[in-house]
Amino acid sequence: MIVQPPPGIDFGVQKGRGSSYETVQTQRSTGADLTFEIEPTIKASADGVDFAGPFVHGPRGGRFVYIDIGASAGQAGTFIRRRMKIPLAGITSEMTGSGRVIEVRVGGTGKDGTPACATVKPSFVLGDRAHGG
Repeated sequence: MIVQPPPGIDFGVQKGRGSSYETVQTQRSTGADLTFEIEPTIKASADGVDFAGPFVHGPRGGRFVYIDIGASAGQAGTFIRRRMKIPLAGITSEMTGSGRVIEVRVGGTGKDGTPACATVKPSFVLGDRAHGG
């Protein structure tokens, strides 16, 4: 969840990597929170938990999800071209499990009033599919 991003800017999840990626689930912000859903593969690892799949980037122990912003998300006519890097570190094996949902929340607006970008600090909220997240 991108919390209160500035209005009029497109945000989307980056699927794939290198020159063969695409931006999916693109939404134009109205200033209200934006929600994206991905379902990474979760694997047990020596350090607890590891993630994989087309939405997961980075090396083992440093996995993250990219949110493309503005022109990077395909928006025409904007000078904003950014990416937000949402680290997955902090998600533990105790937080994962069958039917569990982990809501990752990040602030959508930087100190200068433009979309937050670069590496952001997430907070994690646990829920389950049976109760709507």
